[in-house]
Amino acid sequence: MPADMTPRRQAILGLVIRSYVDSGQPVGSKAFVTGYGLDLSPATIRNEMARLVELGYLTQPHTSAGRVPTEVGYRYFVEHLLGETELPLPEQHMIRHQFHQARLELDQWVRLAVAVLAHTTRKAALATPPRTQQSRFKHIELISLRDTLVLLVLVLQGGAVKQQMLSLDQPLDQEALSRLSNEINARFKGLTGSQIDARLAALPALGQEISQLVSQMLDLIDNQAAESLYRDGLVNVLAEPEFAEGDQVRQMVQTLEGPSLVKVVMTAAQPLEIGAVQVLIGGEGKWEEFAELSLVLSRYGVQGGASGLLGVVGPLRMTYDRTIGAVRYVSRLMSDLVSEWYDVNGETSMAVPA
Repeated sequence: MPADMTPRRQAILGLVIRSYVDSGQPVGSKAFVTGYGLDLSPATIRNEMARLVELGYLTQPHTSAGRVPTEVGYRYFVEHLLGETELPLPEQHMIRHQFHQARLELDQWVRLAVAVLAHTTRKAALATPPRTQQSRFKHIELISLRDTLVLLVLVLQGGAVKQQMLSLDQPLDQEALSRLSNEINARFKGLTGSQIDARLAALPALGQEISQLVSQMLDLIDNQAAESLYRDGLVNVLAEPEFAEGDQVRQMVQTLEGPSLVKVVMTAAQPLEIGAVQVLIGGEGKWEEFAELSLVLSRYGVQGGASGLLGVVGPLRMTYDRTIGAVRYVSRLMSDLVSEWYDVNGETSMAVPA
């Protein structure tokens, strides 16, 4: 703790931030004493607030006698003063029930995660699907449709399913297609696109052609995965008084719906371990377009296997304890679900976190 941050100043800073988060109004010393019944005079509170302004934890808008937190103040609050950040048990049970009602599909879980987070925090929520560092082949099915037309169904380790229509030079019956797909499956299970390319020579011409297509599909999935971000709750952020003006609304829409959000989330969460929660306040001096926003991010998934990111974004004036609790709980729940999915689908070689 910095030497100038006495216990009394810590207590006052915490109460100022909680009051400002609740009301959205600058906090004055007189109303502060009245509202919290402190055994301190308004003059003492005023002096301590003035010192907190000097230290950079609070600031005083020029139109108001009250104080509001700075980014430094919010950061100190999150790191030193938050206390309990777990969601209440009834809310945990309700959220868990919602996930158990969902079908066993990773994509549906991700969509549900952002909807639940947006509803629980009344902020915008985001999530990426779970994926391994590189997409890996699990198996294909070749399904004869008519004449030379074939449907290729590609299943990846991690659960993603992709489809591609093929037109063959000559027709093959379903039995021949099944034999070919079985041969490809036996050779390439668990491999990446580049590893498949290196093992094409042993296959017949049609097998090489189909395997090359599979390799290209894997590469395309890897290229697109970094841009795959589910979002919900933008309207919650736009309803905040901080973004009431027309120019601010346009800027927020561009920030939260544009590619910059993907870049910031991916970069900021790069070092995160499974289950860890990170709070970014005001862009951390790195991302100017996020100067008025905070992000609470977590990584979920299977240690050493597929993982994704989820989180909440909103104004600096955020209920950090509740938001962190919600993100942590949904991240933990998603990790459990992804681990179960691996067990159900035979991906037992991946290490499951304790």
